[in-house]
Amino acid sequence: MPIETLQIPTADGHADAFAVFPDDDRQHPGVLMYADAFGIRPVLRAMAGELARHGYYVLVPNFFYRHGPAPVVALPEHIGEDVRPALIDRLMPLIRTHTAERVHRDADAFLGFLAERPEVGAGPVAVTGYCIGGLLAMRTAAARPGHVAAVASFHGPVGAEGPSELRRLLSTLTAEVHLGHAATDITPEALGVLNRALDDAGIVHTSEIYPGTVHGFTMSDTDAFDPSALRRHWDRLLPLLRRALVTG
Repeated sequence: MPIETLQIPTADGHADAFAVFPDDDRQHPGVLMYADAFGIRPVLRAMAGELARHGYYVLVPNFFYRHGPAPVVALPEHIGEDVRPALIDRLMPLIRTHTAERVHRDADAFLGFLAERPEVGAGPVAVTGYCIGGLLAMRTAAARPGHVAAVASFHGPVGAEGPSELRRLLSTLTAEVHLGHAATDITPEALGVLNRALDDAGIVHTSEIYPGTVHGFTMSDTDAFDPSALRRHWDRLLPLLRRALVTG
């Protein structure tokens, strides 16, 4: 399956990225995939490849490109709890500078790139993300409601920005939503508040805690990895995409 290394022009420079897609000379729906804070690395290539095998053109950009090409910090082969806090300390200043305005500018570039690719069919796209990438996915979908038909966030801080930010986010969102929360990231009470906000906004959604999980449960190169939760993630994501996108 082809993996293409890319440089995507943006309002602030060029974002390094890669794309994976079926090698069948047909057009396929586009999916924009945002990595977690650790960024592009082998596990993201594997996950994008798995999604592409189901008939999608998957674009994975380095959203920290303003600070250099991926990986923006040196990563070990396995991100254990012994090294994770130091890595997060180095990445947190980058996360803080990645404002909603930057997300919106980049969304124009990434979604525009998908719209111009000959391998991508006409019609809406989907956005999915992990950790901070889950919040970026939701912000992208809310900023481009006519373009994004489905959005999924896994162990992402959706709703953690506070009630006013959540209301702004949901006020323009039209995509079908799946939120897969880690059990350590949200309480049942906070989940109830979030889900009532989704209901009140009239958004078609599933939003649930994945039992027994900790933050980062989809990432097989971390101590947080939970194989059963990753399977649950695919069991939620793939039907969502099939409902929302027209496959060739």
